[in-house]
Amino acid sequence: MRHLLVAAALFGTLTVPALAQETERYRLERTDTGFVRMDTSTGQMSVCEERSGQLVCRTSTDERAAYEERIDDLERRVEALERQAGASNDATDALPSEEEFERSLGYMKRFFQNFFDIVEDWERGLRSPQDEPAPDRT
Repeated sequence: MRHLLVAAALFGTLTVPALAQETERYRLERTDTGFVRMDTSTGQMSVCEERSGQLVCRTSTDERAAYEERIDDLERRVEALERQAGASNDATDALPSEEEFERSLGYMKRFFQNFFDIVEDWERGLRSPQDEPAPDRT
């Protein structure tokens, strides 16, 4: 029980500074038309106004332009990927060439041969000396 109380007290002391930092992140300043909200960690500013008892904030024009530029960039990348995927949908591109197939098969054969050699060595190590036939002495 004592450990539980110590853990709860420790948790409480650790979470209070984190919550305080989060609440101090934004600073509101009153203007003639509403508020300006500044993010103290990034410096970004938003214009806010009070509507029906709630604070509604709009992003600044710089933020909006950066947001739209990012969307345009992502749309261009998606279109390029779709063109690339459409160009490589040929059935001949989906299958490996005969040379690639033979090379892969060779890798598999070497892998399994080495694997079976390891298993045989392991099985030989498990056999006791009495299982081995005694040398023929005459």
